[in-house]
Amino acid sequence: QLQLVESGGGLVQPGGSLRLSCVASRAILSTFNRYVIGWYRQAPGKQRELVASVAYNGVTNYDDSVKGRFTISRHNSKKTVYLQMNSLNAEDTAVYYCNSVPISSNSWGQGTQVTVFS
Repeated sequence: QLQLVESGGGLVQPGGSLRLSCVASRAILSTFNRYVIGWYRQAPGKQRELVASVAYNGVTNYDDSVKGRFTISRHNSKKTVYLQMNSLNAEDTAVYYCNSVPISSNSWGQGTQVTVFS
């Protein structure tokens, strides 16, 4: 029901910032708004984990590892969810994916790579 495309990853120094975008280009607005959208990440050798989510009305939830550093938001008319990442550290290095919360089907995009190097 949703096809999501992630972008915005890259290389960043510790303490730096990135903004990720997740766009549901092909979805109509009413469809997009039925979903809570989350950002997940997966580092090598680790399980994929949910780091933040946002509902259509702006209600958010964060994993403790990113609280105070990351901000998730959505612009419904643009069918876009953002993840503003500040104070990045090496532990944030991962491939970041967006998907519905909870996951209704195990279908994932390519994600966007975030690498924090020092």
